[in-house]
Amino acid sequence: MPRKLSMRDAMELEHVYCSSGDTVHYNDPVKFFVRAENRYLLDDEGNRYLDFQMMYSAVNFGYRNPFFLAALNAQTDKIPQLASEFVTKEKVELSRHIAETAKERWRTAGRVHFNVGGAQAIDDSLKLVAVNKGNRRVFAFEGSYHGRTIGASAITSSYRYRRGYGEFGARAHFVPYPYCFRCPYGKSRDCCDLYCVKQVERLFESEYHAVCDTKSGESEFSAFYIEPVQGTGGYIVPPSGYFEELEKILDEYGILLVVDEIQMGFYRTGKLWATEHFNITPDILVFGKSLTNGLNPLSGLWAREPLISSERFPPGSTHSTFSNNPLGMTLGCATFDWIEQASYEESVPRKGAYLQKRLFDLQAHHPEIGDIDGLGLAVRIEICHPDGRTPNRELTKRIHDTALNNSVDTDEGPLRLILDVGGYHKNVFTLAPDLDIDEEDIDRFVDVFSEIFVRAKGDA
Repeated sequence: MPRKLSMRDAMELEHVYCSSGDTVHYNDPVKFFVRAENRYLLDDEGNRYLDFQMMYSAVNFGYRNPFFLAALNAQTDKIPQLASEFVTKEKVELSRHIAETAKERWRTAGRVHFNVGGAQAIDDSLKLVAVNKGNRRVFAFEGSYHGRTIGASAITSSYRYRRGYGEFGARAHFVPYPYCFRCPYGKSRDCCDLYCVKQVERLFESEYHAVCDTKSGESEFSAFYIEPVQGTGGYIVPPSGYFEELEKILDEYGILLVVDEIQMGFYRTGKLWATEHFNITPDILVFGKSLTNGLNPLSGLWAREPLISSERFPPGSTHSTFSNNPLGMTLGCATFDWIEQASYEESVPRKGAYLQKRLFDLQAHHPEIGDIDGLGLAVRIEICHPDGRTPNRELTKRIHDTALNNSVDTDEGPLRLILDVGGYHKNVFTLAPDLDIDEEDIDRFVDVFSEIFVRAKGDA
């Protein structure tokens, strides 16, 4: 049996035995943690971190939440693993929960299919698009992130995630997202009359715009993949009315609307699904991350009945050994039990507004904070040069690294921060605290972030 490594040995040997192909080495040095509780992490030296990333919004309900641990332990005592050709009743219960929430919101019947990660569920959705529409030629947005499998990479806008991995003949056709702070058309939100969605509509005006046959009204494109709030792109909230107008175009040409809720689902924005804010009806909805509060790699999709019937999606259409695993199914059911007794539809918008108010106060003293926006507890801070517009990636990285590696004194003792960086220019902090955070910890976060901000500016 291999000897148990000390933390020092683990740190020294990590670069020898562990691949650098994941994102671990974005941090230098590599960061190790030994304990988690609620919204706090502890490293091996006893440093305490307030986490405003929460496993990329996979742990919406807090680390080591006793409610979820009890459900996990109870299932472990009964049947912890099972081949995915077999079923426990929890799979049926979880599928019913998701399908019934969809029927309540969109008045349409559908079915649920599970997999093990968000990107894998995106791949499954691409299969559904293909079997129903005859191809998987799709639209997606600039700034989109749908995962890094081969299929999901093809509809993720960053070339960096495709470079070096062969030819991507089924790459999406990317159109500008309604990013009002950096409008690609140079317009202003208060008087643009949704110019951006009119540019999508323009693509269908002539056959020579390469997306449809205007004589038959048939489009070459089968689906449009959207994030209702862009996640990795920088927590960008679209202007009111945009998606409603886009849906009209898609309906006219029979193009499916596929909504990626992997990061924004389960009340991150104050609704079970972020889509609910925008008065649109998905044909396919993809979910993951906080479905199990980060305790099990489980994802899936919901699709309207005609798209996912047994005739359209027969047995064996896709498979994953762990997709129906009993632990994940039980944790998914626990998630619905948990949110049923919570009041997130009221508390998340209120807490998000409080967080933004505190950040606006900070912005008033620092012109480098170019934009603050958000929906619920998905909040963005865009870092710029002193002109308030030019992206400042260097300052953003200094803030991130300073927060991760240096403590600030607080009323609760020395504290560090876990921050996530996103955005088109890697200059946006995408804040995703746990949904049960209190105002005291929001205040602590802003106070520590403010001090770190000043330190990082001083190092310029």
